Amino acid sequence: MQGGNTLESLPTSNGAERAALEAAASALGRIILGKDRQIELALSCLLARGHLLIEDLPGLGKTILASSLARVLGLSFRRIQFTSDLLPADIVGVSVFRKNSGEFEFQPGPIFSQLILADEVNRATPKAQSALLEAMEEHQVSVDGKTRSLPEPFFVVATQNPADQIGTFPLPESQLDRFLMRLELGYPNAENERELITGEDRREMLADVEAAASPEILAVLQEAVRGVHMSDALVDYIQALVRQTRESPNIDIGLSPRGAQALAAAAKSHAFIKKHSGVFPDDVQAVFAAVAGHRIKAAGGTNYRNSAEICQHVIDSVAIP
Repeated sequence: MQGGNTLESLPTSNGAERAALEAAASALGRIILGKDRQIELALSCLLARGHLLIEDLPGLGKTILASSLARVLGLSFRRIQFTSDLLPADIVGVSVFRKNSGEFEFQPGPIFSQLILADEVNRATPKAQSALLEAMEEHQVSVDGKTRSLPEPFFVVATQNPADQIGTFPLPESQLDRFLMRLELGYPNAENERELITGEDRREMLADVEAAASPEILAVLQEAVRGVHMSDALVDYIQALVRQTRESPNIDIGLSPRGAQALAAAAKSHAFIKKHSGVFPDDVQAVFAAVAGHRIKAAGGTNYRNSAEICQHVIDSVAIP
């Protein structure tokens, strides 16, 4: 469904906020053609208060998706281009000595914004990558012995190129675990690609898009997501999936307790978008690969070629309640 509305089934309570979210999804669908599924997952990630990692080849729309999310949700936005010479101070800021006052004055870095695009995050060294860790986990940064809070809401949307490309530094497991979801965009189909070739430039389109939501609206929706019902049977199902990732001979490293919490939060968000009365097994399965794919490590010699196949193996191995 090209440029379609991925949120047609939203419930009617909190009508103004839900209408804003629907408008945001529709605007995203007009800019990012043919990727309604990825848009839905990206919005689910943000509604669940999570950070998003978008991994794919250059030129497939990773950066424009991140920019579009900030635009349509009405969030303050900064882009940080990660390069091999990037320093932590380039991200969090630095204290500058003022001659007139004889004191140091802190100059905030680009991290002090509501949505941060960490573009090509795996092209920076581990030292620069680590500057994001405290910000992503604690929503604060520590500089010169002082802790400074970041704006609310605070999201990191990072893009990365495949690890086999020249000049990349793989993200450590500790940083990968901070991302609630990892998405891949993939190539567009022939119809959408033709429109991209012959139609208006997507960045020019984005410049004309007005914010459909706001931080206040987003806060209302996030609170509603927290209230989505999850039955004991669904908690059992999530625990069974997590246990399977730890016990399967095809997986060396399974999901941590933080990964289990992320799966539950993402499933609630997906159920909210789909207007389910509570979390269903379909919701857990819909977000499982995006939540678990970058957290689990395949065993050597396994027949599964990628994380998507391993995640499907885990789902197929656990009985549905």
